[in-house]
Amino acid sequence: MRLIAPLAWPVFVGQLSVLAFGTVDTVLLGRYAALDLAALAVGAAAYVTVFIGFMGVVLAIAPIVGQLYGARQFAAAGRQAHQAVWIALGLALAGSLLLAFPQPFLALARASPEVEAKVRGYLMALAFSLPAALLFTVYRGFNIAVSRPKAVMVLQLGGLALKVPLSAFFVYGLPATGGPALGVVGCGLATCIVMWAQCLVAWRVVRRDAFYAPFAIGGRGIDAPDGRALRTQLRLGVPMGAAIIVETTGMTFMALFLARFGATTVAGHQIAANLAAMLFMMPLAIGNATTTLVAQAIGARAVDDARRLGWHGLALGGVVAAGAAALIYSGREQVVRLYTNDPAVAAAALAFVAWLAWFHLGDAVQTVAAFVLRAWRVTTVPLVVYAVAIWGVGLGGGWWLAFAAGPGVPASLRGPPGFWIAAAASLVVTALLLGAFLWWLMRVSQERAATSA
Repeated sequence: MRLIAPLAWPVFVGQLSVLAFGTVDTVLLGRYAALDLAALAVGAAAYVTVFIGFMGVVLAIAPIVGQLYGARQFAAAGRQAHQAVWIALGLALAGSLLLAFPQPFLALARASPEVEAKVRGYLMALAFSLPAALLFTVYRGFNIAVSRPKAVMVLQLGGLALKVPLSAFFVYGLPATGGPALGVVGCGLATCIVMWAQCLVAWRVVRRDAFYAPFAIGGRGIDAPDGRALRTQLRLGVPMGAAIIVETTGMTFMALFLARFGATTVAGHQIAANLAAMLFMMPLAIGNATTTLVAQAIGARAVDDARRLGWHGLALGGVVAAGAAALIYSGREQVVRLYTNDPAVAAAALAFVAWLAWFHLGDAVQTVAAFVLRAWRVTTVPLVVYAVAIWGVGLGGGWWLAFAAGPGVPASLRGPPGFWIAAAASLVVTALLLGAFLWWLMRVSQERAATSA
């Protein structure tokens, strides 16, 4: 706890502020128009699929730099940061094109023409924000790897402080200034402005702060692309990004499929999904802190410490998640009322939130386990597990319960809630499989250490 907590709480606060971007937009649009809230659910699903997957590739910098930092190879760690910038720029180009031309996502959603028009405007604004978001991810991954999460947290909190008034201004407009009410498109425009502001401030900090001097990344330009370093990051990052895409599409495709049931259903899902994402921030923070400490211990050749830290992080994540899940389940009606005053949307959300406790518990355990595996540079096994459990059990099972299940299945399990039931089951299966593989990996590493000794 003494080692994990100082690294976990800044990550938790910072990521909670990032999540609050979506929460602010959800709350504002929940009181603006159900049509715009439905467009946010579909548009956010498309954006998250692109951004989170590419972010996972860029975040390969974290375990690599963590091990180099533990080995006291500071200049090599700085060179890895420069190469991560090139990866971020290349992915940003591809991702921005996907967001500017989102027809594949819209085809899956089968949204009404009114919702589709709003989604296109929202995603066009986010297409311009993606390069800044991925470049900031380099800053975030590097700082977390060198045990400096507070530097990231400060900028993320500053971004939230700017996001709230900007979103309110663009969503509702101000008659006194003649500004139009842009609804969901205004949310995207506000996010774009904030992302570029964060990115520019981060670059200035890196250039001016003496902390970065030993890494040789602050006072000069970016190194030219290095094929060997790029391949090293991509070998680790592509499976990481693919695994995160599989995990993320378990939620985003759910939103796209639920859009077929109408704006009220998908608006209720947006509330439940936002709440799930908020709960996810704590295991994410514990996972980030644990993988930093484990990677640094591996770099310092302290294998026993690495194993011990990994198990303690996993246990801590599970205990905290169990407490949070119990609180949310017992107070679910009050929580949903904070999001919306529309009775129909609230009823739809409650049907989903009822399954959130199991969803969150499985999500927390599998997240920390996956982060510990990343510290050991194991990323392919989680990818395979995610593909089987989340796509097979989650999306496949959810689609069957929602659209194909017959009278033999209880009515409470069929229809839209079926997606959340299957998603919760898939995450519990994922947690069990990754936990079992991590146990095997720790046992093998202990045997190898004993043999070498």
